[in-house]
Amino acid sequence: MRINCPVCGERDRREFYYVGDAVTLERPERNADLDVWDDYLHLRDNPAGLTRDLWHHEAGCGAWLVVNRNTVTHAVSDVVLAREVAR
Repeated sequence: MRINCPVCGERDRREFYYVGDAVTLERPERNADLDVWDDYLHLRDNPAGLTRDLWHHEAGCGAWLVVNRNTVTHAVSDVVLAREVAR
């Protein structure tokens, strides 16, 4: 899979670190129960099809990216800098 970094251009996905869902994943409150933290850290959905994910260009420019991709075909349809995405 290739990811088109807005800063560096097209790169192999091995330069990037997958962080997780960029839409629904929300960090628990600092004083949340341990079960809530365990779920946040270890339980993730694994959808087949279109996803919007957060990636870090770890072996490149260090940018945080929001990547729209298809998990079935590995086709990347859009990549934007995370700072440009409104929450």
